[in-house]
Amino acid sequence: MKAIFISFNQAYYETIVNIMDRNNLKGFTYWDVVQGRGSKTGEPHYGNHAWPTLNSAILTMVEDEKVDHFLEILHNLDKETEAQGLRAFVWNIEKTI
Repeated sequence: MKAIFISFNQAYYETIVNIMDRNNLKGFTYWDVVQGRGSKTGEPHYGNHAWPTLNSAILTMVEDEKVDHFLEILHNLDKETEAQGLRAFVWNIEKTI
């Protein structure tokens, strides 16, 4: 099992949830307002007058065999509209209850 943390422009929320639904990825935790900036490219998302956009984030637990396909879909979405901003990070899950 892997944890996937997805940080994305708020405009992507419905698209990402629909992708998860179509791929039978059900459980997630959602943060509506997340501020940040990319480490290489992209503009800050601070929700202020200079940088008005904001991000959101999802943390989801995914079975190992579904991770690569899910990341590929997210990567393709990011390539379509790179200026929006979307990143995904994967961690191993050692234990769960």
